[in-house]
Amino acid sequence: EDKQMKNAFKQINDTLSSLTGLLTQVVVAGTIIGILYDDVFGVIAGIGSAVAMIGDGGVAGLVAVMIVAGWMKK
Repeated sequence: EDKQMKNAFKQINDTLSSLTGLLTQVVVAGTIIGILYDDVFGVIAGIGSAVAMIGDGGVAGLVAVMIVAGWMKK
């Protein structure tokens, strides 16, 4: 039973890691396309909005960014 739980968590972790990697690649591709073709998909505007929200959040936004960055390193 314990082994099944470990396998389940490992599978969930692997799936989330794959999805995170895919999402990162999509954002990078969207940013490059946005730079080359005048932000057709609005990716750069979305990144700007996210950065503005983090800036408005002050210390809480900084802590959130640090937590996400820590997750990305794993």
